[in-house]
Amino acid sequence: MGGDMIEISVLGPLTVRNGGEEILGLSVGTKRLLAFLALRPRGARLAISGEMWPDVTERRASDSLRSALTRLEDAIKPAITMTPAGLSLAPGVAVDLNVARESARRLLQPGAASTPDDLSTWAIEAFASRILPDWYDEWVLSEVEDWRQLRLHALEAQAEMLITEGNLRAAAWAARAAMRVEPLRQSAIVSLIRVHLAEGNQSEALRDYDIYKALLERELGLEPTAILSDLVAPFRR
Repeated sequence: MGGDMIEISVLGPLTVRNGGEEILGLSVGTKRLLAFLALRPRGARLAISGEMWPDVTERRASDSLRSALTRLEDAIKPAITMTPAGLSLAPGVAVDLNVARESARRLLQPGAASTPDDLSTWAIEAFASRILPDWYDEWVLSEVEDWRQLRLHALEAQAEMLITEGNLRAAAWAARAAMRVEPLRQSAIVSLIRVHLAEGNQSEALRDYDIYKALLERELGLEPTAILSDLVAPFRR
């Protein structure tokens, strides 16, 4: 992502750039409005104000939205299209979450042709990132779980494709990122152990298997399935 355009990043802390340069000093109201529109690219004013200010009256919520719009910084005004009925991000405004979602769908859709960018460092970092950490608005949290599921599957798909390509370092990075998203998920540790074995690092495979096995038993009282245990069985003494 780059070039002479406004970019909104919601993967990780909110960041807004214009032409690649970060815009600093934005008001809280501007940040919240940009974040909302990055997650919900368009909507009626009444619906937007109701979601952004759910704990006040409809009139007060509408007043709060109107105030936020009148106080928009000049650098941000081109990013928002305003009509009497609704608000939307202006055409050409880039949102990293949208780019990452499209990449994930290419990786996961049967028969879809992935691109080199889908296996890039940027894509792995994007899938490893949570939406707006430390934001607890309901309109943020409602997107977090959907993104968690999508990025988890995308990271696992990346890991398997990267193993096939022989890019084992990146495959391990993607697999470990998936494990950070869901430490108890077996398919993620399977990918990581497959990376270790492809590298000839049996000791690392056994170490990560034992860590996962102990965690699974402690948290859920379960044992790894044969799919996982059979990977390391030949190296047990």
